Amino acid sequence: MRGVVQRVLSAKAVIDGETVGEIGQGLLVLVCAMPTDTEAVAGRFLDKLLKLRIFENDAGKLHHAVTDIDGTGTVGGLLLVSQFTLAADVTGGNRPSFTAAAPPDLARHLFDYVVMQAQQRHAVVATGRFAADTQVHLVNNGPITIPLDIA
Repeated sequence: MRGVVQRVLSAKAVIDGETVGEIGQGLLVLVCAMPTDTEAVAGRFLDKLLKLRIFENDAGKLHHAVTDIDGTGTVGGLLLVSQFTLAADVTGGNRPSFTAAAPPDLARHLFDYVVMQAQQRHAVVATGRFAADTQVHLVNNGPITIPLDIA
């Protein structure tokens, strides 16, 4: 799986003017399934997200994970948004090719699997809608943006 992880003060996914997912402080994660991905890969992807230490401790060091932050007395939020364009290939010209992305049925299954597992393991999880035209609003914190590839 491929992802882009952004540390945020807040983020929301809006579809047709309706906010469908929203978090305060936490991680906005754009998620792309690749053709060879499995539920095991999706599980490792989620493990990495939940353990990724990109929040500061009192000394200003990146030491805490989204499960550890406690600025408001709660854990940080996860906003998961499907994003097949992370598989874009522009080596053959100026128009991106998306053939490296998983087929829609597999991609939907794996995205839903990540969301379901996240909801079982983390207190604050929000999502966009798979394959929907989504406007993502965020206040990037840092900014810290990390690409994440898990095979």
